[in-house]
Amino acid sequence: MPSVDHSLGTDSVVENICRLNPDLLAEPCQHVLSYLQGQTKGVDSAEMCDIFQRAGVTLGHESLQSIIRFLLLTFRSAAKSKLAADDLVSRLEEGSRKWSKASLQVLHSLWSEHGESVQVQQATQDLLSVGRLVDMQWKVGLAVSSDTCRSLNSPFVTILLKIAEPSGQISQKAFEMTVPQFQNFHKQMKELAAVMETI
Repeated sequence: MPSVDHSLGTDSVVENICRLNPDLLAEPCQHVLSYLQGQTKGVDSAEMCDIFQRAGVTLGHESLQSIIRFLLLTFRSAAKSKLAADDLVSRLEEGSRKWSKASLQVLHSLWSEHGESVQVQQATQDLLSVGRLVDMQWKVGLAVSSDTCRSLNSPFVTILLKIAEPSGQISQKAFEMTVPQFQNFHKQMKELAAVMETI
């Protein structure tokens, strides 16, 4: 199961989660699930802190942040693994022996209700995720044979892009352009850079 802030440790986070009564535990879970379903832009820890204080539960900011991170990682991991609610509870029990039955019932119930839509949203986000350009190299060569050059012995430009994928892996993409295509590409990059400087 996902790791949590190592300064507190998984068992400590689980103990803090189990201090919450089922209705109160449902609050941060609902906020996290709403975020993972794409319904909100994030989980507001200040709002969670106010809810806990009104209920008479005092948790330090770091403890509350660790609970939210734990729930985010747990539900996101369950979505990627396409876990059923029973499987989620089993994995949580394997990760820590500190779980209370009531807390696990809350997580089971909420995952049964929202798990499928979280899985769909996470899969959609994975499809729409865009990599980040890490490095770009280019070199000029001379065409001996080509599909795009009209005559042999024409110069061409090879471009190698290194892209950090959303998964964290770096991939390489290579492609060739004729010199006029490269000049047009260069012009467009200069225009893009000029526009970005005004932002």
